[in-house]
Amino acid sequence: MSIKPVAAPIPLAQAYRDFCRALKESGFEGEVGDTYAERTVLSTDNSIYQRLSQAVAYPRHAADVQCIARLVAQPEHRCIVVTPRGGGTGTNGQSLTDGIVVDLSRHMNRILEIDVAARRVRVEAGVVKDQLNAALKPHGLFFAPELSTSNRATIGGMISTDASGQGSCTYGKTRDHVLGLSCVYLGGERHDSRAVTDAQAQRLSQGDAPVARGYRVARTIEAEQGALIESRFPKLNRCLTGYDLAHLREPDGRFNLNSLLCGSEGSLGFLVEATLNVLPIPRHTTLVNVRYASFMEALRDAQALMALRPLSIETVDSRVLSLAMKDIVWERVSGYFPSDAQTQTLGINLVEFAGDDEQDLARRVEAFVRHIEADRSVTRLGHTLAVGTQAVETVYAMRKRAVGLLGNVPGEARPQPFVEDTAVPPENLADYIAEFRELLDGHGLQYGMFGHVDAGVLHVRPLLDMKDERQAALVRPITQEVARLTQKYGGLLWGEHGKGLRSEFSPAFFGELYPALQAIKAAFDPHNQLNPGKIATPLQSESALLRVDEVALRAHADRQIDERVWQSYGTAMHCNGNGACYTFDPDDAMCPSWKATRQRVHSPKGRASLIREWLRLQGAAGIDVLEAEQRAPSFLASLPERWRNSRRRGHEADFSHEVYDAMAGCLACKSCAGQCPVKVNVPEFRSRFLALYHARYLRPLKDYLVGSLEYTIPFLATMPAVYNTIMSAGFVQRWLARRAGMVDSPLLSRFAWRKHLQTWGVRNASQRSLQARTPQERARSVVFVQDAFTRYFESPVAASFIELAARLGFTVYLAPFLPNGKPLHVQGFLRAFDRAARNNAAQLRELARSGIPMVGLDPAMTLVYRQEYRKVPGLEMPDVLLPQEWLLEVMPQAPLAAESSRFRLLAHCTEKTNVPSSSSDWGRVFERAGLQLATEATGCCGMSGTYGHETRNVATSRAIFELSWGAVVDRCAPEELLATGYSCRSQVDRLRARRLRHPVEVLVAAMRAAQPRPA
Repeated sequence: MSIKPVAAPIPLAQAYRDFCRALKESGFEGEVGDTYAERTVLSTDNSIYQRLSQAVAYPRHAADVQCIARLVAQPEHRCIVVTPRGGGTGTNGQSLTDGIVVDLSRHMNRILEIDVAARRVRVEAGVVKDQLNAALKPHGLFFAPELSTSNRATIGGMISTDASGQGSCTYGKTRDHVLGLSCVYLGGERHDSRAVTDAQAQRLSQGDAPVARGYRVARTIEAEQGALIESRFPKLNRCLTGYDLAHLREPDGRFNLNSLLCGSEGSLGFLVEATLNVLPIPRHTTLVNVRYASFMEALRDAQALMALRPLSIETVDSRVLSLAMKDIVWERVSGYFPSDAQTQTLGINLVEFAGDDEQDLARRVEAFVRHIEADRSVTRLGHTLAVGTQAVETVYAMRKRAVGLLGNVPGEARPQPFVEDTAVPPENLADYIAEFRELLDGHGLQYGMFGHVDAGVLHVRPLLDMKDERQAALVRPITQEVARLTQKYGGLLWGEHGKGLRSEFSPAFFGELYPALQAIKAAFDPHNQLNPGKIATPLQSESALLRVDEVALRAHADRQIDERVWQSYGTAMHCNGNGACYTFDPDDAMCPSWKATRQRVHSPKGRASLIREWLRLQGAAGIDVLEAEQRAPSFLASLPERWRNSRRRGHEADFSHEVYDAMAGCLACKSCAGQCPVKVNVPEFRSRFLALYHARYLRPLKDYLVGSLEYTIPFLATMPAVYNTIMSAGFVQRWLARRAGMVDSPLLSRFAWRKHLQTWGVRNASQRSLQARTPQERARSVVFVQDAFTRYFESPVAASFIELAARLGFTVYLAPFLPNGKPLHVQGFLRAFDRAARNNAAQLRELARSGIPMVGLDPAMTLVYRQEYRKVPGLEMPDVLLPQEWLLEVMPQAPLAAESSRFRLLAHCTEKTNVPSSSSDWGRVFERAGLQLATEATGCCGMSGTYGHETRNVATSRAIFELSWGAVVDRCAPEELLATGYSCRSQVDRLRARRLRHPVEVLVAAMRAAQPRPA
């Protein structure tokens, strides 16, 4: 039994085919994507909705955007609708469309100008906020306000939703920092808008182009309905986002069209560039972390604490805190939130103070601390201080992950974002939230809460199982009830995340002013082609606003997946679209394939979206993928059929091929499994997909070469000279690159391994030999678990660990080499992996009965024992420690002499993201030896096992290396660089002809200096 070919269920409409063809012929220089994979990945954002687009356009520059705008405005293309998209982090479907997505993030992401003296920058729409702030930091400047999604949210998206976040009471909203906008309007007109005098506004109102019509209509509305605007708009830090009529006039009296464009969600035109005001970074900052026994007390206290004039106050509830404790972030922040044995912490206020005068800041913080220690109006459990920018950012990293963390609650009911950014006057917040909680409690729902209490904004996400139609049906009544509640307390349904598909409530909130919004929409977009159904419909149009329960939910497709399959594929099914994998930071390990390609199909979110849709389509075709996994035919029996299917590949539509291309581009580094807040584990479901895919289609030769590596290398290592000579031959390398799909194959070590074992008294490990040791002898013994890479390709590194252990006074027992199986798992040879895991685990269980610790050296291989092995049904697997974990147990506090005492660690991606303490553990080990080891922030090296050796991946592998590692390796730093991963060291050797040492090599060299001969 095998999978079936599945075609895209919704092909492009003919009108859109014609438009895409015309666009390509019009001089458009970007890409136009119409594959089902691209359309599927961009059919979701961070909301509960899913809308399949017809195609995706990726403009390279503003001229490309003008091509789109000119073509759309032509009468023959009047049925075409387009929607701009940035980072895709919207929680309300703002960038989702059933027309054409215009992705401004792939290419239009350049910082064009930084004017330090004027504190002004000019950027393209696709620039990410953290990208901009990284460029500004050397100049002591930053762009405010702060967002939890700042590492993937684009400036264009921030402006389009008039985003705000932490610190908005001090720094304001995005609109408050916009000096000028460059937009492209229907027909292709490009206009740079900024505050203008009345005379200039009058001149700009002349003509019949969209900009002229927009100026005329806006000036008329201001003149005729000013009093109504004044009375209707709430006096909040937030406003009625979307065509902000209340701020058409600047404080100095100038007219500013940008108040309409900020928050317009792409419904008036395409934002291509922005000129922004930037601010000086405060020189000093302190965060006071206050803990409470009650979340409501934390809320009520926040309002009183605002009187002490902090920069901001952020609140987090116990649900977010408990989830953070299970996340990678907790390793760095746990000290700031000590547990209380007597009383559970149910709420936290993060109170920030900042300033340029260190002494003044210290006085303010001291006064604040005296207040909370003396005040008895609420019960506070205690507080801690995070002093300095680095410490404050560390704590805020936990708060920023709140959205994603909430998506990782156990069970099928997950927090859903549809009423999660309401805003009320801060003095009403506690009472409002009390009623909000009563509302949700009345529906029997749980929920998570966090947010900006200083601004009256609290993010509330009710837990719903959206696959359950009865629970999904609660979206409308809850939204209606919350809308009524916000109006009761003088607030808004949308406080900072835009309207999107909640725009149906605009008429009720705007009342008599809503026709004014329609007039603005009609001036810029009379035929409702720009992100239709959101903010407003054109005046005198028959079009209607989209309704919250009218657009398809992601759950609609999810319900079609067999529940057994859904549960089996686990975290892939629970990707909530928060987009943490789209991080800009090149020094973050998360998803190197996305960073290097800028293609969203090559991201964890993209791959999770594709596997969900593929599973749905296979189920619809009558295939039980779980049964197909169990009943996969043998290699020989299936060979003729796989050969025939592969020959038909170019003539038979099968979505499986698009999914395969996305999965094949994954490095299997498992950073997603460690860093994704929801713990989406791409390598896990990727392996399962590859196994199913290749039950129908032939495998490339390189899969067999990689999969068999651990089985063939021990034999080839008996004749290293012959192997190395053959592999070094030019004609062999060319054949491997062209026919086998492999390049730069590593050569075998010529190290005197047996002599080294004899020198250090290494013994063969067996159950009998270990059980024969006395308890005292076992206490001074260690079992070394070999891996194929450090044993055969980098033998001196493995030898260094043996020598180090021996010099520490331990007898080293060498576990007989057995294939670990990781290469098999990566390539999807799951049956073979299952056999390898069971064989290896059986041997390791026998050795573990002695109680002697077992240690592996390469982190990627060693972690397979505690991750993939333990997911094999019925398999019991003992612990195999990483070297630093064992060394922390046995390394004495004994400073050693060394050529250098300062080092910098380049940690392996899998290791640092899946074992968060691993790098700091190495630091503690080095400290005991009297050495200094700092951890260098780096992304991925681009090798990841054999990924970088595959011909199809060479260019991407090099691009990944240059994103982060290249600059670090090239930098002339006084500290020596060390690397824990075999693949990392081999990549540096390949691309820089430089060998990095493993930490154990440094330690053993230091011990040699102190103790020249064996103990």
